[in-house]
Amino acid sequence: QVQLVESGGGSVQAGGSLRLSCEVSRYFGSSSSYILAWFRQAPGKEREGVAAMNNDGTTNYVDSVKGRFTISQDNAKITLFLQMNSLKPDDTAMYYCAARIGYYNDYMWRNLRWERSTYNYWGQGTQVTVSS
Repeated sequence: QVQLVESGGGSVQAGGSLRLSCEVSRYFGSSSSYILAWFRQAPGKEREGVAAMNNDGTTNYVDSVKGRFTISQDNAKITLFLQMNSLKPDDTAMYYCAARIGYYNDYMWRNLRWERSTYNYWGQGTQVTVSS
């Protein structure tokens, strides 16, 4: 069983920055296949993926956050980060860390990385509020 615990959320003014962290309860191993991602859900809206990275280190972002958000992982592969710069009020949401641990193929990475069903582990979320 893998547990994910997010932290780092808070309130910030538009244009500010926040760094979210997601602690993973166990090391995947250098030979493990996995996809890690950040999703967010604003009130009254569907949960949407915003940033993802796979075990090869390849990253991908949705257009609304490109150039502002950066997903990364520490060398020990225990913690996932989301650096968020130039925050906008539209970024206000609950942010969730997600993990798919185990096999995936190129089709899944390219076409299903933003699908909630791709991921088998989720954190509880951390709130980000951006005021204008």
